[in-house]
Amino acid sequence: MKKSHLIICGRLFDGIHEDLTPDMEILVEGSRITAVGRNLSRPKDVNVIDLKHLTVTPGMIDAHVHGNLMRWQETDNILFQSEGYSTLAFLHTAERCLERGFTTIRCNGMGPAGYGIVDARNVIDKGLFPAARMNVGAHMLGGPGMPGDMSMYACTNEPLSDYMQIKTIGSGRDFFRNQVRREVKYGTDFIKIFLSGSFLSPDGGPEISYLDDEELQIIIQTAHDLGKPVTAHVYPPRMMKKLLEFGIDGMEHGALMDEETAKMFEKQDTYLVPTFSPFQDVIEGNDNLVDKNTEDSQMKLRKFAPRLKESRQIIRDSKIRLGFGSDFCAVHQPYESWYEYRSWMRSDMGAFRTLKAATSVNAGILKMDHLIGSIEPGKLADIAGWHRDLLDDCDALSECDFVMKGGRVYPTADIVVDEYAR
Repeated sequence: MKKSHLIICGRLFDGIHEDLTPDMEILVEGSRITAVGRNLSRPKDVNVIDLKHLTVTPGMIDAHVHGNLMRWQETDNILFQSEGYSTLAFLHTAERCLERGFTTIRCNGMGPAGYGIVDARNVIDKGLFPAARMNVGAHMLGGPGMPGDMSMYACTNEPLSDYMQIKTIGSGRDFFRNQVRREVKYGTDFIKIFLSGSFLSPDGGPEISYLDDEELQIIIQTAHDLGKPVTAHVYPPRMMKKLLEFGIDGMEHGALMDEETAKMFEKQDTYLVPTFSPFQDVIEGNDNLVDKNTEDSQMKLRKFAPRLKESRQIIRDSKIRLGFGSDFCAVHQPYESWYEYRSWMRSDMGAFRTLKAATSVNAGILKMDHLIGSIEPGKLADIAGWHRDLLDDCDALSECDFVMKGGRVYPTADIVVDEYAR
């Protein structure tokens, strides 16, 4: 027998309309929302959940999570962690995200060989663990030495580094065609390309490229032939333009955006997950937090700071379809997704644009908008409640008071610990 819940909201953001509607009710039967409105009919034996003191929203979605570490401070040891440990870390991250009001996370795989991330997704989907559902890109496809190549941490020892290099890193059309097919075979939801360098990894920087045109084209073509979307880690405009030309579904970061490239995004309606948080400290001049990064990362962040500021404004003023993704590999824990809300708000993105990015827009990016991302009849009952002011408080998502996923109520975190201060 399906259990029924009637949720009484103080104010409701439904994920679609740019307003907070007072005195709304949500009827949940089993795992689905069956009615939304005022003074709804109450089924017999319905469980009434009184959230009149809260603003109710869809469950939040973080579209860029690296959950392969229990704590970001373990990055230096990543090369020596087993696939089992990485799998447990993904599960740990998903559990911590759920209790913070993020009911779905899109995991951009960054870990050892193997497909433990897929196993973590599957056991969560079976309801065996109280955790956010996972949409997974199991591994990153790129060339040797790219930021996702964790064997770089052993590059002073050639035999060890070659031994540790994962199977999705290589060169040539045939190699990448085969690796896309393998990723799909073993259960990935999307394909992730690592095209440019990075700010946070020991490489040549964000403007270098690790793949040529033929390699990019075969990855995108093969993935699309197999029905899988493709995204890419990328920063400079020349590479973004190339990906747009090749028909990629979306991109991550784009932190060196220019106006010409932004207009191309708009014309093609290609999404961008801009991951503001990793660059927020250098943009705001928070030197004490920038200094928590490695010396190499500090140098890159400060070198590109003027362009990062200019590009942030271009992204803000554009009409690009923007998704909400935190991308924490340093300074913040991988499950502290609420910091991205702070970054969007401090970048004058506006509360409703930010909230829509973290709900209905992200659901579309994950190709799950038929199931999640809005509070409508027929959707899964992924619902969160917040006591702080979502419109004016940039830290409003730091404290979640209520979370339901698929019609089941889960406990929220008692205290959100500011762990990056440790």
